[in-house]
Amino acid sequence: MRNTSKGLFHFKTTSKMSIDNLHQIPDPRNVRDIIDLRNKIESFKKGEIDAERFKHFRLTRGVYGQRQQGVHMFRTKLPIGKLTARQLTALADISEKYATGNLHLTTRQNVQFHYVKLDDSTAIWREMAAVGLNAREACGNTVRNVTASANAGIDPHEPFDISPYAIALYEHFLRNPICQEMGRKIKIAFSSSDFDTAYTYFHDFGFIPKIQDGKRGFKIVIGGGLGAQSMVAQTAHEFIEEDKFLPFTEAVIRVFDRLGEREKRFKARMKFLLKDLGLEEFLRLVGIESTAVAKDSIPVNHESWKEAETPSPSPAWITTETTGADFDRWKTANVFAQKQSGLFGVQIKLKLGNISAETARQFAAIAKTFAADDIRLTVNQGFLLRHVRPEALAPLYLALKKLNLADVGFGSIADITACPGTDTCNLGVTNSTGLATKLDEVLATEHPDLLLEKDIQIKISGCMNSCGQHMAAQIGFHGSSIKVGGKVAPAMQVVLGGGIEPNGKTYIGDKVIKLPTKRIPDALRLVVDDFLANRNNGQTFNEYYYDHEKSFFYDLLKPLADTASLNDEDFKDWGNAAEEYVQAIGVGECAGAAVDVIATILNDANIRLDEAGLYLANSNWEGAIYNAYSAMVIAAKALLLADDVRCNTHQKIIEDFQQHYVATGQITSTADFVGLVSAINKNEPTEDFARDYLAISKAFYKETSQLRSAQLAEVGEDKAVIADFYRA
Repeated sequence: MRNTSKGLFHFKTTSKMSIDNLHQIPDPRNVRDIIDLRNKIESFKKGEIDAERFKHFRLTRGVYGQRQQGVHMFRTKLPIGKLTARQLTALADISEKYATGNLHLTTRQNVQFHYVKLDDSTAIWREMAAVGLNAREACGNTVRNVTASANAGIDPHEPFDISPYAIALYEHFLRNPICQEMGRKIKIAFSSSDFDTAYTYFHDFGFIPKIQDGKRGFKIVIGGGLGAQSMVAQTAHEFIEEDKFLPFTEAVIRVFDRLGEREKRFKARMKFLLKDLGLEEFLRLVGIESTAVAKDSIPVNHESWKEAETPSPSPAWITTETTGADFDRWKTANVFAQKQSGLFGVQIKLKLGNISAETARQFAAIAKTFAADDIRLTVNQGFLLRHVRPEALAPLYLALKKLNLADVGFGSIADITACPGTDTCNLGVTNSTGLATKLDEVLATEHPDLLLEKDIQIKISGCMNSCGQHMAAQIGFHGSSIKVGGKVAPAMQVVLGGGIEPNGKTYIGDKVIKLPTKRIPDALRLVVDDFLANRNNGQTFNEYYYDHEKSFFYDLLKPLADTASLNDEDFKDWGNAAEEYVQAIGVGECAGAAVDVIATILNDANIRLDEAGLYLANSNWEGAIYNAYSAMVIAAKALLLADDVRCNTHQKIIEDFQQHYVATGQITSTADFVGLVSAINKNEPTEDFARDYLAISKAFYKETSQLRSAQLAEVGEDKAVIADFYRA
């Protein structure tokens, strides 16, 4: 398959120190990332880089600050959640060596390690890279992991396999200069069919495969998102041909990069920009921006994408053990027929998305024995095995059962999704994993019949940010708190009516009522019992919910909100029976910002010029142009901040610099700074334009540096700026 990444040329790197076994890494880009990370860690430890600046760097390398001081969460980046048995084994080994010996599967189809020492992060990178994995842009203001329906390629309902297209998009934006320092992250999902099993409707970009007049293409939705203000994505194109979806996506990201909010973090997602501009105006700007994209057609060689081979029968498939009655229930709940006749997909339920290193190694061996060497992580924190022959189902089940991986109920109400919450996350308000464990006990004890019920899903987040995707669940909960007198009780906001219906219709849930978290099991009992007792004609939960509306369920649950009857246990969170709850919310690290003096910001502009020169030398005109553009914006920002002018978007920086510095005659090299910088989206990325634009950027940087030197001669000392004042 054609590699469309914009940052593929090989940089010459001078390492400050040696790192063992780099010769084992097949991709030189990963080598450079490893060396850069090691060098930055050493510079940080020596005090050469301040903590905030280092935070921004390490986030884009997958190293995320944990709630516990001195350790980190390390996040991998696994496009479409795809792993081979060898890669899963390598991740298991890594977790045992450098973390807790646990692999945590996320709703973004990634694997996370916890309690990682900073110095070990380069070793983790090295061992991942040796098996073709990386963590580049797993966190930070970047294009995050590209997710997809786990059953892509085997889905009986799919028009075609979206896997090669999702991988092509991942490669296109990996290390791409246009998306390394955006105002906020971008999340992208590909659904295998109209049933939207990838939840495209709450992503910044969603792609749904279509065939029109015999041609492949996609329905594209944009501007969706969960969190405190959830929004359903809007349809940008009902159909766009397959070679056009990548250029369109890049043009949209360029608009977001220039016009998206950067100062107010809670308003910095693309959904807010789209809401402010309106879809028509937003798409008009995308059309203008398309000129700057290197190619208006980027074909994806989908024919080179090959499904992993179906394993041939082996002696391991022969067993004298009996399967028992549970085998039939497992097949009903966890196994489905693929579009490939005579083959089956097998879904593996994991509690809380956790699997030990030793179990993961054994599971990898089982997977390779009984299924294709293509393990997919699912959005509900489980696994999917592919191309399982019917005669392999029984021995596979028995092998999984020995590892406690044959639980019935994948994707059912009993397959509860939960983020780590206060276990490790800085932003966690309450313990989502402890609550999930309790609700799992309630359902297993009181409603074992619901293990086959897939019309209801429960999702829990430790805070409103929706890492557990609570707003996309028929029954969701997010962490909160309730003040009672002089004390604080842990609480959960109850969310109902979200998720995907069997017909593919999508919903964002309603926030119904906030309840003490120790009363959530009773809330679940009330909601589920009422639904089972009173639904009509096989109604799904959401059909029942929207027939009765929010007020009915508010009244149903309101007695549980009575705080006058709270006892001592109600002031303790799940998973912490010994201590009274204390709300302790840290600062999230999804996006990094810095506290700097003006000189440091100007030096950032100079770094962009150096990067532009490297791209130019490697004939990457688009990369050279974008870095030259960034250098001018950053240099302008530095001088504006020196005058206490707020900088919240790139466009505002450009316009304000015209007003404050060009119109006043302090900058004399141009009379139209807006037009000068905006030439980036009015010219095709040719070699001539790249060279001319870089020369202009260098001249502008020289003039701004000289002006700043003159300013310092008057004021005598440089000026520091606060973090929230200049994220642009």
